[in-house]
Amino acid sequence: MSINKLPVDNWEKVDVSHIPNSDRPVSQHELHGKGRFFGLFGGEHVAGTEFVIGATFVMWGVSAFDVIVGLILGNLLAVLTWALLTAPIAVQTRLTLYTYLEKISGASIQKIYNAVNGIFFCIIAGAMVTVSASAIREILNIPVQTTWYPTSVSFVALVLVIGAIVAIVAAYGFDSVTRFSSICAPWLGVIFVSGALVGLYHLVTTSSSVTGITSFSDFMVLANESIWIANPNSSFTIFHVMAFAWICNLAMHGGMSDMAIFRYAKKASYGYISAVGMFFGHYIAWICAGIMGAAAAVILSTSLTELDAGAVAYQVLGTTGVVAVIIAGWTTSNPTIYRAGLAFQTIFSKYSVKTVTLATGILVTLIACFPFAFTNLLGILGFMGMILLPIGAIIVTEHWILPKMGYTRYWAHYKGLKLNPAALYSWLISGGFVILMSLTGWIHLFFLAVPTWIIASVTYVFFAGRFGAKEPYPEEKAKDRLIQEALKQEADSAALAERESRCQEGPTKFLNIYNIVAGLGIVSLLISSFMVFIGTMDLSMYKYVAFISTIMYFIFASFGQKMKKSVQ
Repeated sequence: MSINKLPVDNWEKVDVSHIPNSDRPVSQHELHGKGRFFGLFGGEHVAGTEFVIGATFVMWGVSAFDVIVGLILGNLLAVLTWALLTAPIAVQTRLTLYTYLEKISGASIQKIYNAVNGIFFCIIAGAMVTVSASAIREILNIPVQTTWYPTSVSFVALVLVIGAIVAIVAAYGFDSVTRFSSICAPWLGVIFVSGALVGLYHLVTTSSSVTGITSFSDFMVLANESIWIANPNSSFTIFHVMAFAWICNLAMHGGMSDMAIFRYAKKASYGYISAVGMFFGHYIAWICAGIMGAAAAVILSTSLTELDAGAVAYQVLGTTGVVAVIIAGWTTSNPTIYRAGLAFQTIFSKYSVKTVTLATGILVTLIACFPFAFTNLLGILGFMGMILLPIGAIIVTEHWILPKMGYTRYWAHYKGLKLNPAALYSWLISGGFVILMSLTGWIHLFFLAVPTWIIASVTYVFFAGRFGAKEPYPEEKAKDRLIQEALKQEADSAALAERESRCQEGPTKFLNIYNIVAGLGIVSLLISSFMVFIGTMDLSMYKYVAFISTIMYFIFASFGQKMKKSVQ
């Protein structure tokens, strides 16, 4: 139904049946409290990428101070971006990025965005398949793959097998993988800390400066001597560390992708909960991964550049490390393939989501055969964020800046445009700026966020004013308000009906027992690694205890989750 044919006197007369559920604002009855967001950010930001990123900081040749302080500042900037930009707009609109982008810029821009987003997701998923393969490679004695191309037929065959499994599971068993990922998150976090404690033990035994770590100053001496060794010829500084920590998830916060999450938040202030993921996730995991990488290099008497995630984890943690890398890569690649499939499905809409996801999995597997995605992950993440950042700038400009200038928000929607030319030109100009700077090196990729945002915002205001944003559209505004009210009322009614149909009774006693035993497995991991750190447990015993603790955790955590699902 055309917006110009809608009644203006009563929202109850408005037909919104043609609007799919995915494009509707969430109901006030579907909002979640703080606990859900603590769990979400605590789990999502401890993943397979952390093994790669943490080790890369070691290879940059920056000091321990640069890493420790730079990561604090950069992660703080990321939290503020979520809290001050992403969450407020998500709470005010209650829409996903895709729906809001279509309303602002039209369906054509949305499809272009989905195509670009899908390609980047494929590259990241490919890197994570390579990470999982690196762990199994360690067991099968396949050579380390550190060049951009494969140097072993056996490695390619291994990747093809893993990629096929990941693609099939992503297409047919995504819900199960999602539930399993939530189990893995706390265990992976402990694995990073445990690996760091064991790694520090190795580094202390080979250090000429410290005989033990009894204070923070002891740690800093060891860190500067054996982990983050400052190279005066390095082109990287504390500002590079800080900038990368900020832009690592730029597509999610600055690019507004996490509107999909925060539309369920009761308050915009929940954006600050992202600090859980940034500091208990990224910050700790990256530092711990760096320690493990440095320790593995010492154990093998080689350069960290010659090692992959599987080699690092196996040398420090043994079989448990191999399991950690496999699971970390798998649980990261599966949802990433699924997201890429959803993005591509909006373009190839005549095919089912499963078919498109399988095709996406094939593409991801081919990418994974070439370790360039793994060896250049930081650059890929940075470039992805910069290319998608202009979309976030356009959304913020449309949502807040245009109304303050007296322009009309949603002007392209009111004009019935399928392609907002102002958004297209703004994205092309700012994206071209990113590509030009990346090719010439005039400004480092990590420092492009602010100028790219400014260019996108200014050009969007300029072109929007010339293509129709200055017009008032009073009738279209009134009719749009009726549509939004009708959608709100329908969403509230549907959410209430669903809430009343849920059964809340169940065997919670057994659920608590399973969770307690699973928690004991986590505690056992931490205690045993600390005993290695202080020299009261040998490494062979630790690796045995760690493996048994891991098995115990996954068995009881899986039963606990199955029980939890049955009572919901």
